[in-house]
Amino acid sequence: MTANYRRKFGRDRISNLPEHLIASIIERLPIQDAVSTCIISKKWRYIWTEMRELVFDNQFSNKFAKNEAFGRNGFIRIIKQVLTLSKGPILKFSKNGAFGSNEFISIINQVLTLHKGPILKFHLHIPNIFLDSFEEVDQLMLLLSRTGVKELILDSSNRCYELPSYVFSCLELTKLILYNCFFKPPLKFEGFLNLEELILRDIDFGANLCRTKINLPQLKNLSLAYCTNVYKFKIKATNLFRLAITACPDAILATMLSNSKVKRFCIDAQFLKTLTPENIPKWLQQPDNSLRYLWFRKFHLGDVDQLRGALCLLRNSPNLKTLGMYLEKKPRVNLGPASSILESLNCLDYKLYQLQNVVITSIEGSKPEMLFIKLLLSHSPSLEKVTIRPSGSSSVQERLDIAKDVMWFPRASPKAKIIYSNP
Repeated sequence: MTANYRRKFGRDRISNLPEHLIASIIERLPIQDAVSTCIISKKWRYIWTEMRELVFDNQFSNKFAKNEAFGRNGFIRIIKQVLTLSKGPILKFSKNGAFGSNEFISIINQVLTLHKGPILKFHLHIPNIFLDSFEEVDQLMLLLSRTGVKELILDSSNRCYELPSYVFSCLELTKLILYNCFFKPPLKFEGFLNLEELILRDIDFGANLCRTKINLPQLKNLSLAYCTNVYKFKIKATNLFRLAITACPDAILATMLSNSKVKRFCIDAQFLKTLTPENIPKWLQQPDNSLRYLWFRKFHLGDVDQLRGALCLLRNSPNLKTLGMYLEKKPRVNLGPASSILESLNCLDYKLYQLQNVVITSIEGSKPEMLFIKLLLSHSPSLEKVTIRPSGSSSVQERLDIAKDVMWFPRASPKAKIIYSNP
């Protein structure tokens, strides 16, 4: 603090706060600002090294690369100063102090090396820069595995990153989010016993991954998107509450899950095509299954395969309370076969006794869409609310026609209300 500042605003009140409050303030700063507090005074020199959350996300890497705000060169100078004060090893940078190919990862490694105490959350974004190898990233994961990390977010804009064995030794993890990685656990890996949330996007499980089921006893939320070789990913998750699958055509839940009690299930249209009576997952065949919430994404009711998969799932979900559908237009599809299925007497030979709430978004008023709504209304004696949102591309007249037709459909539930909202 300068003398003029002290005369104008009084003494340095922040520095006199209890250490846990100062630490709480620093944790809310971007990492580059938090590290820079070390130059304020001796008292502040090492406070940042006990931060419980370290975030090196894409916003950080973009600022670092573009020399914005605190800037890459400024950040390098601060790290050098910190290392000098702590008598740590000095990094070797390019002669002009510019941003080198591996310096970004090297700096993060040094920050982690200087860190003291546990880390509750660690977020690393690997930018799209040339790297000779992922060796330094692996070293970073080794350092992290010794901190008791509980929440790990790792995303790569670079080439697909093969997770080292160190990641699978982070057994205190409660949340794991991975983007663009190759997932290959070591042979002796038994599972993450504390993991509650697992989000995987653009993950390759490897065609040669053969192993027993990975035990995830506390897992409640599992999300898979744009993953490949998912059928090799075998888990045991007895407490699974929410399952979301997007663009994973080879996901076969019968081999993925064991003894699950899924209550919330979100799937896309491609996966619906696999839900035939002969391969529907066992946990959806039980008459007392616990599925309560079902959401269909990118669904086209004129597609016969998607329609049959949806009907199969509804038929095996006797305790379903909420059904959501986001419809998608599919040009050049013959709507006749789908309409014939929905008009047949045995189309849905089961009453949806527990269904209370239905939300259908982006409806265009095609014959299969209207027949499906009619089917739900006639098979749901406990229905309370049906929310219909028309497509944004539909005309005023088309929206009016949809509303008039739906209002005339017979309803099995006297309490059912139709809510027609604008797109």
